[in-house]
Order: sequence, then C-alpha cells, then structure tokens
Amino acid sequence: MKKQAPLSPYWQCQLAGWTIAALYWEVDAFVRSATFSYRFAAVNFVLDITVNLLLTHAYRRFALRHGWHLLRPKALLWRIIPAITILAVCFMLAVSLRFYWWGHHQETFFQYLQINSRVPFMTGIRTMAVWVLAWHLYHYAQQQNAAARENAQLQLLTKEMQLDNLTAQLNPHFFFNSLNNIKSLVLEDPTLARRAIDLLSDLLRNALYKRTDQLVTLQEELQLVSDYLELEKLRFEERLQVDLRADASLNSMGILPLCLQTLVENAIKHSIAHCADGGCIIINVAREGDRVLLSVQNPGTLQQPASGGLGIRNLRERLQLQYSGRASFEITGLPEGKVLAVISIPFIR
Repeated sequence: MKKQAPLSPYWQCQLAGWTIAALYWEVDAFVRSATFSYRFAAVNFVLDITVNLLLTHAYRRFALRHGWHLLRPKALLWRIIPAITILAVCFMLAVSLRFYWWGHHQETFFQYLQINSRVPFMTGIRTMAVWVLAWHLYHYAQQQNAAARENAQLQLLTKEMQLDNLTAQLNPHFFFNSLNNIKSLVLEDPTLARRAIDLLSDLLRNALYKRTDQLVTLQEELQLVSDYLELEKLRFEERLQVDLRADASLNSMGILPLCLQTLVENAIKHSIAHCADGGCIIINVAREGDRVLLSVQNPGTLQQPASGGLGIRNLRERLQLQYSGRASFEITGLPEGKVLAVISIPFIR
C-alpha cells in the first residue's frame, strides 16, 4: 500500500491559519449577535476557510508566476497595494453574498452592498494585508538567509584558496632550503649527503605531498619536525641540540601544517648556523587555559625589525586566515641572550 505524502508546510500553515481565523469570527459573532444561528455558523465556518484558501492560494500562484517574491520592497509595494485591494473586494463579495442569501433580504444585492459592504471590506483589507505581507516577509527572509549562506560559502572558498596558495608557496621554500643544506654535505661527507637525500625524500613524500587538509594533528607536525631535525643534525652534528617538550594530550589537536617546523627552521637559520659552538633549541607545546602555546627558543639576539623572511610572513598570514584573528604570533628577545618565538592558538577539542 502506497504511503500518502504529508501536507507541505505551506498547506499546513494555510489550513491552520484560516481555521483559527474562521473560528475567531464565529466566536465573535456568537458573542455579539442576539440571533446566533448554529446552522449558519457551521456553513459560514466552512465557507470562510474555503474562500480564503482559494483567494490566497490564487495570489500565491500569480505572484510566483510573475516573480513578485523576488522583487525588492520598493518595487513590490506598488504591486501588493492593488493586489490587496482586489483580494479584499473578493472577500467582501463572498461574505456579503453569503449573508444576503441567508437573510432573504428584500432589496437587491447591489443595494445590500451599498449599506453593508464597509465592514467586510475593511475586514478583508486587514486580513489579506496580513497574509500577503507575511508571505512576502517569509520569502524575503529566505532570500536573505540564502544570500548569507552564499556569502559565507564564498568567504570560505576564498580563505581556502588563500591558504592553499600560501601552502603551495611554502612547500618549495622548505624543499629548496633543505636542498641547500644537503649541498653543504656533498663535499664534506658524501655518505651523510646520501643519507640526507634519503631523509628528505621520505620527509617530502610522507609529510608534504600527503597534506591536502588545512589542518594536521600536532602529532603529525611533531613527526615532521623530528624528521627535519634529524636532517639538520647530519649537517650540524653536535652543534645542534634539541629539547622537545610536548603535552601528549594535545597530540590529536589540529594545527596549521608547517607552523612549528617554520619556527624550528627559523631558529636554525638565524641562530645555530651563525654560532660556532651551536646551541640548544627548546621546543615546547603546552595548554594554558583555553589557549595552546607552541614555542621555540634558541640562543641569539633579536634583530630589528623582526618581520622575518618568507616563512615567517607566510605563517602570520596563514594564522590570520585560519583563525580569523583569534591566533597570535610573537618573536621576543629574552634578557639572557635568547630569542623566543610563540604561536598562540585557540584550544579545540
């Protein structure tokens, strides 16, 4: 047996609304009239619902066919005023004809209208105006919601394109820096150079080319950093020391790809590479309240201005885009001859 389709929300509202309106008119007539007829009330109740359903549905079909639901308020106003008037006249005629027929009046119907048409006409104006305005307000709200959704989607697509462009810009930057590091090993130690090439190959295949998402887990980013540091230790050997402190409970949290690696790369490039004795890079990832701090500390002095190169500028832009101003990045010089770079992002479970 085929299941009957339920009424659409439009027809549910139509039936409920006009039933309530018709019931209100019958109750009002019962209170005001000294000669209330239950038989006529029943007929009147059914006809009120039927006539108003037909009138408003006819208007709906006409308005949809002519695109009135897409018009701006100013253009719509000059159309709905005469439309409401026509609906009110039809309403008045239907009510008046009904009462004229039931009352068996001696005068002609035209004479009856001249005397008794004012009240049903004004009722029709109020009733039809409420229905027409409510119907158009509903469609206007739907248009605004659709426009808001489209704008949000466009903004999201724009942000995704910007992030993709920045990531595409950063990947070759990282790649060429790594190749320069390997180049320095070729003459010094060919064996280490071959090992470095193997590391770089694995690192690029596993950490970069597989990254299609805007965010990666902290664990994935730390693995990338570890691979990068192993590659750099082949070059700097004992000159590069690393102290990694990361809260294991944050391993599954999403962060920007290459954000921590960029800080580590910056620390090595501007600190370890220029110190004859090298130094220790301290990497720390911890949660403070509703924020997560990713910091890299290295020996050295902060050069002013601290705007950074391509990697740092790229990182600032990506943080701004991804977190819409809720993330921050700072590089500060510490009194004891240290430089501290800190990324602060919202904690997301």
